[in-house]
Amino acid sequence: MLRRFLPTPPDDAPDDTDPTPAGESAPRPAEPSLAALPIAGFTRRRMAILLGTLLAGWIVIVFARQVSEAAAATGRAEAMVISNEERRVQVTALERELEKIGDRRFVLQQARGYGLGGAHEVPFSLAAGAPSLPPNAPGSASVRLGATTSTSPFESWLTLLFGPGD
Repeated sequence: MLRRFLPTPPDDAPDDTDPTPAGESAPRPAEPSLAALPIAGFTRRRMAILLGTLLAGWIVIVFARQVSEAAAATGRAEAMVISNEERRVQVTALERELEKIGDRRFVLQQARGYGLGGAHEVPFSLAAGAPSLPPNAPGSASVRLGATTSTSPFESWLTLLFGPGD
């Protein structure tokens, strides 16, 4: 079942509790003046302050972004200077290597590695599984003239006279 509400009477309709007769209007109290109340809206001054604040904030943000981009560009420029210096050193080393490779002695040495030596040279190579030479092999540093020995002269004479004492 639907509930129906009676319509609310308008403000100028006569009220049953009103002591004034039906044709007469009751005196209304004086309305308060709104001029004395502060306005809670936006005035021109507040709008100008708000726009000025927004404009100043926007300028600060744009300036900060430009400063950060300039700092990043400076960092990239410094990295490029360091990279250029490294490349300059690398180019110098490669030029020295090119001079070394172009030298006649180096070319002849590399040719010997491929068996292309001079006419009086005998080419040879060691087998892949060849053992290393012993430390006292002929031509090694331990048996050269003037090399230091760990044996005393007396032991050297005994070895010479009676042979090695294994």
